[in-house]
Amino acid sequence: MASLSLPRVLQQRKTSLDLEREHFEKFQSISISKAVNPTETPVKEKHVRSAIIGTYQEKSGAIFWMFILRQPLQENRIVAWKFCHVLHKVLREGHPRVIPDSQRHKGKLEDMGKMWQHLREGYGRLIHLYIRLLITKLEFHNRNPGLPGNLQVTNEELEAIGENDINIYFQMSVEMFDYMDDILNLQRAVFGSLDLSKSNSMTPCGQCRLAPLIPCIQDASQLYDYCVKILFKLHGALPADTLKGHRDRFSKQFQDLKTFYNTIKHMQYFKHLITIPALPENPPNFLIQSELRTYVTPVILLPQEESIEHDVTVDSLIDTSDTSSVPGDHLDAARNGSISPDALAERDSLIDHLHHENGRQREELHRLLSEHQRIVGEMRHHIRELESLVTSKSNELEHQKQLSEDLGKQHADIVLKHHELEEKNKSLDEKFQKLKEVYSKLREEHISLIRKKADVDKQLGGIKIAQEQAQRRTQEAEQRLEELLQGQATAEQEAQRVAQARSDLDDVRKQYDQAKTENLALIAKIDFISSEKAVAEGDLHDLLAQKEELDLRINQLVSEIERIRSQGKKDLDALNYELIINCITSSETMIQNASSAIEIPAISALTCTPDYLETLVNPLIQSLSDLETAYKSYETDAKEGKLLIRSLIRATFSLSIYLIHAKSTSNTSTDISLGDKLTDECKLLASQASTMLSSIKEKSPSTLDKISLVKNQINSISSMANTLIKASGNVDIIGDLVENELQSMDKAIEEAASRIQEMLNKSRAGDSGLKLEVNGKILDSCTELMKCIRKLVKKSRLLQTEIVAQGKGTASATEFYKRNHQWSEGLISAAKAIAMGANFLLEAADKVVSGDGKFEQLVVASQGIAASTAQLVVASRVKADRNSPNLAGLSETSREVTQATAGVVATAKSCGQLVEENDDLDMSGLSLHQAKRLEMEAQVRVLELEQALETERRRLAALRRHHYQMAGENEP
Repeated sequence: MASLSLPRVLQQRKTSLDLEREHFEKFQSISISKAVNPTETPVKEKHVRSAIIGTYQEKSGAIFWMFILRQPLQENRIVAWKFCHVLHKVLREGHPRVIPDSQRHKGKLEDMGKMWQHLREGYGRLIHLYIRLLITKLEFHNRNPGLPGNLQVTNEELEAIGENDINIYFQMSVEMFDYMDDILNLQRAVFGSLDLSKSNSMTPCGQCRLAPLIPCIQDASQLYDYCVKILFKLHGALPADTLKGHRDRFSKQFQDLKTFYNTIKHMQYFKHLITIPALPENPPNFLIQSELRTYVTPVILLPQEESIEHDVTVDSLIDTSDTSSVPGDHLDAARNGSISPDALAERDSLIDHLHHENGRQREELHRLLSEHQRIVGEMRHHIRELESLVTSKSNELEHQKQLSEDLGKQHADIVLKHHELEEKNKSLDEKFQKLKEVYSKLREEHISLIRKKADVDKQLGGIKIAQEQAQRRTQEAEQRLEELLQGQATAEQEAQRVAQARSDLDDVRKQYDQAKTENLALIAKIDFISSEKAVAEGDLHDLLAQKEELDLRINQLVSEIERIRSQGKKDLDALNYELIINCITSSETMIQNASSAIEIPAISALTCTPDYLETLVNPLIQSLSDLETAYKSYETDAKEGKLLIRSLIRATFSLSIYLIHAKSTSNTSTDISLGDKLTDECKLLASQASTMLSSIKEKSPSTLDKISLVKNQINSISSMANTLIKASGNVDIIGDLVENELQSMDKAIEEAASRIQEMLNKSRAGDSGLKLEVNGKILDSCTELMKCIRKLVKKSRLLQTEIVAQGKGTASATEFYKRNHQWSEGLISAAKAIAMGANFLLEAADKVVSGDGKFEQLVVASQGIAASTAQLVVASRVKADRNSPNLAGLSETSREVTQATAGVVATAKSCGQLVEENDDLDMSGLSLHQAKRLEMEAQVRVLELEQALETERRRLAALRRHHYQMAGENEP
């Protein structure tokens, strides 16, 4: 029996998964090594596609980085350049996990970029720029994880990433600008490195450099589209001045991107690889929001790749043309022209696996697309429901507002009716009292008449006949008195008839005439009173019924009024609270606007004196104290809301004004650190004011403490402003300095003119020939220049006097110089420079006349005087009236100074040429050897002079920098 080898028996057999994993890793290693091979040709798409498919199979970028880092990235420049191209493609089109997995390798990328940076020509600089672009891309996706590697998102997804937050959009736009800058820098470097005679777009070496620009074009197109949309959003929410830097930066990138696209369009290599979008002639105008509707998104078109499922071949998966990277038996089989069965089986299994994986990925893609469409449909339906709900809510709100207005009108009508009913009830009460008094009087008279009637009945009891007649007459009178029920006038007529009947009775029996008359009168009066009483009682009953009905109606109206009054009180309290909240919100907006104004660079031109700022402190502290008192009252009684609103508006307005003036005061500080500190204190005051308003809105128990903090911060800023007053004490003497420096300038110019005249007289007396001619021309031109400068100074003094007279008002000239100390310092600086230049011109002219100087010194001195006079003219023109005749005269004199300066320069140069022509070397007696030696010495002298010239230029630049630094430090 044959014995088996123990290691072979114990060796664990590999499963199909292990074999498949091994085949996959081998295939990835081969594809990546071929993609970044050292041949100077463009990367083949099939190798990059294999690496991208590998990331989807692994669902990560680990396998890609494992094999890519094994390549000679730091030894071969072509490998490093192709690595950047492959990494860019994998980051754009690979699995979403590739970007997070690549974040940990940023350090290696930075080291690689620093290493290739030292190779400043050719691929070294290109690799460095491409590495920086890739690092920027990784950092951009790290800060914005919602954006995929290919940067393709919809408008809704872009808004979700921005969260409708202006701050996020602002930061995202800056990051996109940085990303775009790196792309444009890389493309400029690529085109700049092309040698059109050797490496154009149709040669392999040229295509190797140009191929990575395709993913750069894709990224740039998406970034341009998002920048346009985000900038329109920012301009819709922020002031235009705040976004001026964004607009300038976008305009520059727009022109560069357009140049980039135009260059690509004319290259034959890109015509069948990518379709470049057309950009408009001018960038969008973000100040006009309507242009967003006419904006067209640029679209990049790539050629349609054939389906991998049907066209995958052995050559597209394993390139047998390059066998240098195929190890072992495969290499031998390739050399022998045949393929082993294991290789065929491996190839077939790999093809089947790729087919299966491709089908699975396609099904997963279709499933994701259908799920995405379903979610989008649901979201659109939900959005439509929300829009309809918002519309209904808006209608309900309008209806509620209309009901509120109707209730207000009804409340006013009810109040008016209530007043009318009260007036009517009052008149009825007065009428009732009058009727009651009349009824009482009638009742008393009726009782007294009844008593008198009883007495009369006793007197007439014995006379029956007279009584019967009287009864008969009484019946007639009663019949007549019944007619008196219709009115008082008829009753009086019946009374007269009764009296006439009584006179008839007197004729029958004279004894009882008087008694009968009285009896009839009494009976008539009693009947009249009874009828009047019945009528009065009926009216009284009617009035009492009306009174009860009115009382019932009044009670109903009173209850309705009380209900409406209670409801109106509730509504009024709600409106008062809403008004207070709106007032606080407006106050917060006012403080935020003031705080934002502090940040605007344009406010640095505003100035305010610390003295005026101090006058704003006490009213501001008083308004805060009033606010504190009003808030205490509002806590105890909600009816004090009006007082709180009035105090809040006054305090917020005073705070905003104080913040602006405090920032303006910091601009006057000559100590930059002190001014910055005062600005920081202003920002802290704005923050504390916002916190105070929030506490008032929330009715926080610590509101009074917040108000106290604001007061303390105001006192702190006030004390710092007082320090600023002490720090700017040198400004008080600025007026005297201006006058002194101008007088010194006049004196220096007069002395220089007189000295030049003396030198001219001295030269004419002692010199002759060429020297006299040169000295005469030099001194004449200097004299003419000094005359023009003296005339300029006089014109400047006239214009300065006019400026001071127009601007000082009721203040003195010294106070005007103090108030405009920066302008005064400019005059002082110009005057000093003119005086110094006059002295330097005098010294240069003296040295040239005496033979110890150079003509170049005159040129420098005259040009320095011209520059100083120009500074004086500009300083005077700043505050002068444009139509001032003195300003016109000053400008004309300034041109004369410029012409005189040009005359001095021309004279110096011509005199220098005269002297050089006089000193020309006599070469008539030179031999060939002597001429050659002198020529060599002249060349050496020329080189020495050129070196000396370069040294002096560097020294001049250093002196100018030192002069500017000292001038800045010495400014008060």
